[in-house]
Amino acid sequence: MKQIDNFLNKIICGDCLKIMRQMPDESIDLVVTSPPYNLKNSTGNGMKAGTKSGRWANNPLQNGYAHHDDQMPHNEYVVWQQDCLTEMMRLLKDAGAIFYNHKWRVQGGLIQDRADVVNSFPVRQIIIWKRAGGFNFNPGYFVPTYEVIYLIAKPKFKLAPQKNGYGDVWEFPQEMKNKHPAPFPIALPFRCIESTEAQIILDPFSGSGTTAIAAKQLGRNYIGIEISPEYCETAESRINGTVTIPTGENTLFDLAN
Repeated sequence: MKQIDNFLNKIICGDCLKIMRQMPDESIDLVVTSPPYNLKNSTGNGMKAGTKSGRWANNPLQNGYAHHDDQMPHNEYVVWQQDCLTEMMRLLKDAGAIFYNHKWRVQGGLIQDRADVVNSFPVRQIIIWKRAGGFNFNPGYFVPTYEVIYLIAKPKFKLAPQKNGYGDVWEFPQEMKNKHPAPFPIALPFRCIESTEAQIILDPFSGSGTTAIAAKQLGRNYIGIEISPEYCETAESRINGTVTIPTGENTLFDLAN
C-alpha cells in the first residue's frame, strides 16, 4: 500500500480499480466522477454497438471511450460499478462524499434509473444536472435534457457554510469543444468541490481531466485516474493550460443579499 502523497496532483494512467486498491484507507476527502454510461448495449432505439449508418452513425460515442467500448452486459456493468463505488467508499475519510454523475435511460420501454448500481450505498440526495440538448429518435418518450448526480455521503459529511443554497437543480450547458465523447462542463465539478472544504479530490474516471482542472483552480489537491493514454495526455495538456470557469448561477444566499 502506497502513501497518498505518491498520488497527489497527478493523472495516473491505468485501470481505476487496480490503482484505487493501491491507495490507503480513508485518504480521500471527496470523489467527483462520471463513469462510462454503458449506452451502447441499448435494447431500444438508442445507440447500439456496431451502428454504421442512420442517425447515430456519427455520434462520438460510437467509438466508445478510447480503451472502453461502453457495451458491457448490463449485469456485469452493475457489478463493475458497485466494485468501483466500494473502493471509493473505502478511500473516503469519515466526512467524505462521492458526487456520482450518471444518466437514466429507457430500456425495453421502461426507465432504467441506475438504482441497481447505487441502492446498496448511502445516497443522501439526487441532484439534477439540467444540461439541455440531447438525443432521442424514439417517439415513445420525450428527449432527455438532464442527468443526475448521486450524492453518496458518509455520516459526517457536511457542505461548506452557506453552500446548501445552491439547491438540487443545477443548470450548466454541455461542453461542446472538448474532444472527449462525453465531457461534463467544468462548472459542474467546480460546483461540487467549492461546495465542500475537501482538500484531496479523486476522479477515478478522469477522462480529459475536467475535475482535476477545477480542483487545481480552487487550490485543492487532485488525483485523476484514466485508462486511456490518449485522454491522459489530453488531461495533462488541459491542466497545464487555461480553462475558463463560467460564473454559473447565484446561490439562494447570494440572491437574498
